[in-house]
Amino acid sequence: MGTSTEIDIGIGKKDRKAIADGLSRLLADTYTLYLKTHYFHWNVTGPMFNTLHLMFETQYTALALAVDEIAERIRALGFPAPGSYSQFAKLSTVKEATEVPSAEEMIAQLVKDQEAVTRTAREVFPLAEKASDEPTADLLTQRMQIHEKTAWMLRSMLQ
Repeated sequence: MGTSTEIDIGIGKKDRKAIADGLSRLLADTYTLYLKTHYFHWNVTGPMFNTLHLMFETQYTALALAVDEIAERIRALGFPAPGSYSQFAKLSTVKEATEVPSAEEMIAQLVKDQEAVTRTAREVFPLAEKASDEPTADLLTQRMQIHEKTAWMLRSMLQ
């Protein structure tokens, strides 16, 4: 009696591939944002040091959990998750930080990056919706909600 390794979850391979490709972009954005937020956590200075140091730690910890969820969803759809710096650099719309900006500039960059991740998630959503891929749609909805809220909180610090 042979066992089949074919995936039969009610979503065709073509749709699963399109969704996995979109999630790979979301994974790259999320991982790049994780690295940038962690980098800013290590290097922030100034009067807002303690507030930002703790805030950035909370954010990068949540992002670390998110990359795992996104990668595992890609795997559940039957495709390999990207995991190298070079793959992430090609796929990500979030640009890495190579210099240490002021605390205020860190906040401004992270607002733009949180919004960029939201846009990527929103671009993938119609693919999941069209394929009736509720688990991916749920993941994307949660990611959009978190990134929109984080962008709002960061933006509030600049006003």
